[in-house]
Amino acid sequence: MAVYVFGHKSPDTDAVTAAIALAELQKMLGVDAVPCRQGELNPETELILNKFGFDVPELRTDVTGEKFMLVDHSDLKQAPDNCDKGELLAIVDHHKIGDITTPNPIFACVMPVGCTGTVLRILYKDVYKKEIPPNIAGIMMSAILSDTVLFKSVTCTPEDKEAVADLAKIAGIDDPMAWGMEMAKAKSAVEGVPARDLVFRDYKDFDMAGNNVGIGQLELVSLDLVANMRDDLYAEIEKVKAEGNRHSVFLMLTDIMEEATDLMVVSDDPSVVEKAFGKALEGRTVWLPGVMSRKKQMVPNLEKAFAS
Repeated sequence: MAVYVFGHKSPDTDAVTAAIALAELQKMLGVDAVPCRQGELNPETELILNKFGFDVPELRTDVTGEKFMLVDHSDLKQAPDNCDKGELLAIVDHHKIGDITTPNPIFACVMPVGCTGTVLRILYKDVYKKEIPPNIAGIMMSAILSDTVLFKSVTCTPEDKEAVADLAKIAGIDDPMAWGMEMAKAKSAVEGVPARDLVFRDYKDFDMAGNNVGIGQLELVSLDLVANMRDDLYAEIEKVKAEGNRHSVFLMLTDIMEEATDLMVVSDDPSVVEKAFGKALEGRTVWLPGVMSRKKQMVPNLEKAFAS
C-alpha cells in the first residue's frame, strides 16, 4: 500500500521539496512512498524542480483510508482533509508542535532549525546513513536558502548554513548564494498574477485563542513590485477574511533586501497589532523593521496578543 507524503496547504518550496526528499528516503528504506502537494506551485518552486529534473508531485487533498506522512507542518488547518480517517505514520518539521493527535505512536522529528530540508539532511546522513542523491541535495539546499531568506531570517541557524554548504557540494552547485538570488527573483514574480493567487502563494491559517487567523507572505526583492497592486491585495484579504469567517487576515509584504515587512491587516480588532508589535496601524499597514519570519516573528507575537 502506498504511503503519501504531504506538505502543507498553499505549499511553499520547503513543503514541496521536503515531500519529495522524504518520499525518496522512505523508498530507500523499502516504503512505497509518493510525494504529494496540496496546491499549485509558486514560480520559485517551479524553477527549482525544473533545474533539478523533478516532475510536479501529484495533487491530493484528502487522506481518507490512506497511510500518510506530513512534512513542514503539524497543524490540522494546514493538513490534508480527513486526517482522522487515515493513518498518520510520521511528521518531519521545523515549526512549533501543532494540534494533530494520533491514536498510535508515530515517528516524529521536529527540530528548531530554519528549514525542513535541514532536518531531512540529518535524517539521511546521521539517522539512516543514506547517501543523498545529487538532485535531492539540490532541492533540499534550495529550500533552505528559500526558508531562511538567503540566511537573513532570524530562523537561520548554523545547522542551516552547514547543510547548504554540504548539499551544494553534493548537488554540484559552485555558488549557492548566486542560485539563491535567482530563486528570489523568481519568488518575486508578481506581474500579471491575480491578487488572490498572490495572497495564497504562501498562506497559512492558525487557531489563536479560538480565533481563526490567516497569515500570508509575499517575499519580494523590492516592495515597488506591488506598489500598483496594494488596493487589489487589500480587497482580496478582505474577501478571504469574510469567506472563512476569520477574525483577522494578515499579509506580510516582506522586502528581503531591506530586511523588513510592511504588514497589511484586516481584523475585527486592529488593536491586536499594537499588542503584538508595539506599533499601531497606519491606515491599512504597519511597517515592521527586521521582521522577516512568519514562524518566529509573526505567529508567536500574535498568539500572545490574542491570548492577552
